[in-house]
Amino acid sequence: MVMKASLQLKMGQSLTMTPQLQQAIRLLQLSTLDLQQEIQQALDSNPMLETPEDDDTPEANDDARDTEAEQVQVEETAATAESASDWDESENGPDWASENDIPDNIPDDLPVDTAWDDIYQSAPAPASRNDDENDSDFETRNSPAETLQDHLDWQLNLTPLNERDRAIAHALMDAVDERGYLTSPIEEIHSGLLDETEDDPLELDEVEAVLHRLQHFDPPGVFARDLQECLLIQLNQLPPETPWLSQARLVITHYIDLLGNRDYAQLLRRSRLKEDQLRDVLTLITSLNPRPGDSVDRAEPDYVIPDVIVRKHNERWRVELNPEIAPRIRVNASYASLIKRADSSADNTYLRDQLQEAKWFIKSLQSRNETLLKVATRIVEHQQGFLDQGEEFMKPLILSDIAQAVEMHESTISRVTTQKYMHTPRGIFELKYFFSSHVSTDEGGECSSTAIRAMIKKLIAAETPKKPLSDSKIAAMLGEQGIKVARRTVAKYREAMHIPPSNERKRLV
Repeated sequence: MVMKASLQLKMGQSLTMTPQLQQAIRLLQLSTLDLQQEIQQALDSNPMLETPEDDDTPEANDDARDTEAEQVQVEETAATAESASDWDESENGPDWASENDIPDNIPDDLPVDTAWDDIYQSAPAPASRNDDENDSDFETRNSPAETLQDHLDWQLNLTPLNERDRAIAHALMDAVDERGYLTSPIEEIHSGLLDETEDDPLELDEVEAVLHRLQHFDPPGVFARDLQECLLIQLNQLPPETPWLSQARLVITHYIDLLGNRDYAQLLRRSRLKEDQLRDVLTLITSLNPRPGDSVDRAEPDYVIPDVIVRKHNERWRVELNPEIAPRIRVNASYASLIKRADSSADNTYLRDQLQEAKWFIKSLQSRNETLLKVATRIVEHQQGFLDQGEEFMKPLILSDIAQAVEMHESTISRVTTQKYMHTPRGIFELKYFFSSHVSTDEGGECSSTAIRAMIKKLIAAETPKKPLSDSKIAAMLGEQGIKVARRTVAKYREAMHIPPSNERKRLV
């Protein structure tokens, strides 16, 4: 069999993503904090980029003014109220203040000598603060959060102990978890210390004695071996004249299982307390902390900077970009003026390439903010009921709805709404929060799953503590309002909101 080589010519279509388009997409999906870091890296690596604060000399200002006179300044979409999108809630529908279509892609080439928007001003310069204020707040903002181990170690250093007892204390501290509980049996801790005390063998009673001393540390209840001991430690540290203290000790010592199962009938009979007395005892018990370590060992807070701000002005909802999400950047006019069009030297080529990248970076930032503003505006337009009346009036919304409204791909909408936050009069929400599936109603309409969760939460908040609502009962009550929801759906929504089932919500008070 003979194989013959041949050439074939085929025509086809394929999508090629230019580096500039890849950069625009990458910037689009960055969170605000990541974007600020990306901008700073660009400022550090590209000499053609600068912030207005970099102009320190009169000569630089003169050169900048001469060069900028030949350039077209970008519309400041984030800094002025005129750039914010708003609408009039009238019969004629939305009255958009700005409705410029944003292309879903960016051209793949840009001549160096084109007239371009060389200034990107996404935010006014932040107001300068007094140096003393910055110094005094530096330690608070930059010091790491104190852990439970740090807190216990600090107290141990202030406690007079001999070397033998201090070694025991350190071993006990190593066995404490983030909740404040002792996770290893005391016998195991004792066995681990025997090798260190061969000359004078350590007794178990010595470990018990040090443990009891450490159980007086703050927070109350720390170094407990189980929940019962944790609660008793806290009760024992209360003043003796505390009302219902002895009865609370009785319940925790002998009937904690009945209390955990909320078997109040058995608890009343065995403790010989009346219902109103037991109610007061339970009030005291519920004031205790079953996880004492949580009061000290807190994770670093997650800071959220809203990307867009929504406010109502003259009965109209206005959407505008947060003026502090990114610094003002622009092309360095002094360096740009050094480029010679006919010069092909290495230095001139380097400056030309850096200018090209600077302009594309500015364009990508502008495109990101315009896209973000456009998407956020459509979301707010669709969810005015939520802004006016709350979660129960949230409408069903999916990515394709916004994609069609702004004439972009769903993947673009997904990038825009991920890790982007909106500040509203009702709080700060991720843009993804406003998207939800729907459930049919008896009238043929649709109800948002977010609205249904809000209704479930409202019904549970208003239930009788002695007879909490079951999932089936909640489903039936929603059905009376025309919303078709199965019991398992109610259970799924309830669990998503971290609400326990009805048997765990039962209370005497």
